Amino acid sequence: MIKASLPQAFSRRMEEMLGEEFPEFLESYDKPRFYGLRVNTYKISTEEFEKLVPFPVQKIPWVENGYFYGETVRPSQCPLYQAGLYYLQEPSAMTPASRLPVQPGEYVLDLCAAPGGKATALGASLMGRGLLVANDISTSRARALLRNLELFGIPNIFVADENPEKLVKNFPEFFHKIILDAPCSGEGMFRKEEALARDWSPEKSHSLALLQRELILQAADMLRPGGLLLYSTCTFAPEEDEGTVSFLLEHRPDVELTDLSPWKGFSQGVPAWGNGNPELKKCVRIFPHKMEGEGHFLALLRKKGEIPFADSPISLRVNPDARKWIEEFLKEIGLKSLGGQPFSWNRVDVRKEKVYYLPGTNADFRGISFLRNGLYLGDLKKNRFEPSQPLALSLLKGETEAVISLSTGDERLKRYLRGETLSISPSEASHSKGWHVVCADGYPLGFGKLVNGTLKNKYPAGWRLT
Repeated sequence: MIKASLPQAFSRRMEEMLGEEFPEFLESYDKPRFYGLRVNTYKISTEEFEKLVPFPVQKIPWVENGYFYGETVRPSQCPLYQAGLYYLQEPSAMTPASRLPVQPGEYVLDLCAAPGGKATALGASLMGRGLLVANDISTSRARALLRNLELFGIPNIFVADENPEKLVKNFPEFFHKIILDAPCSGEGMFRKEEALARDWSPEKSHSLALLQRELILQAADMLRPGGLLLYSTCTFAPEEDEGTVSFLLEHRPDVELTDLSPWKGFSQGVPAWGNGNPELKKCVRIFPHKMEGEGHFLALLRKKGEIPFADSPISLRVNPDARKWIEEFLKEIGLKSLGGQPFSWNRVDVRKEKVYYLPGTNADFRGISFLRNGLYLGDLKKNRFEPSQPLALSLLKGETEAVISLSTGDERLKRYLRGETLSISPSEASHSKGWHVVCADGYPLGFGKLVNGTLKNKYPAGWRLT
């Protein structure tokens, strides 16, 4: 029983915080945890998702594109998951990104982004326009972050593994929207991960609060006047929650708290748990005994003033020979657009035979350690272009002519995802031969090359189902 393994100091503090609600809070630890997924509305509407999904789901009422699913379901084995149509995420953890109103074309930062739950949500809201900078100081975690962003098909990304202090120098007052889901003591995840409870201590919580205060000041300094900063944690600790927000308000008087989109299960922030500022009531706490989720804290902050937005588009020139082979491939698959936008050669960058499609803006990335700038399109080989898996996943339904679309329940899709060769009848392929986009009910999964009714599988080894 998780309840029995809770640290005594944690339980005492929660009893002081919750008073008569504490027994109900404690009982929540013996209840089953909740499982959730968030639909990628950049690729598919929730209405279409509900028609296609082959297992039972139930709407999460406080997140428009969130759904509960059952404990015995394995949604990561479904072709719709491999097509990047949804992300698996604990229900309360979906809340922060759902409360940051990102608009297409904006510059957005996820400062501590791995493994990508919030970054994929923000990227989907951008609809292929503007810029998403997703950063995690750990290179190994940043690799997982990149993989999830590529699976979601987000093209306009800059994935970094940089110290936030360095980012501040490159991006002073640059971003329209920032999310800081800060490293925390994880108290809201004790039911999900018992190891967090075993490793918890008041000293660790205090140490993390000091780190959070550095990070939130750095985030505020990268926020443009008029911009919004969403601070969140998955802990109940007042020092890490209202305490960190209080610290920001005291040290950055040009930042103010603003109201979050409400839900009946949300609890208000408590001024006494911070510096007593009554504005702290605008913060939101999620408790597991009040909602169908684990635990979270959220605060939405606005920097006073306004800066008029003037985008600075990039203009690159591609080597004519390189362009010839890329163009030949794009013509073969009948590309109509890329990620909902007209394809722009001004954004194509070739580096050591690798081809990238950069975000369409001149941001200052000089000197920043990064894993990816833009969408990896593929590789130039001798007299040909070899497309990448991220390119396939960045395509929206209907964006190419050369398509082999199989129904989600077709067993050949599972075989394709395992890297096997497939037999395709003439009526199932748009063209009689050559490159095709393999799709699940019209939603791109990857590439294949058709030769005499046989599809040569181009689904890369590192992406295959085992």
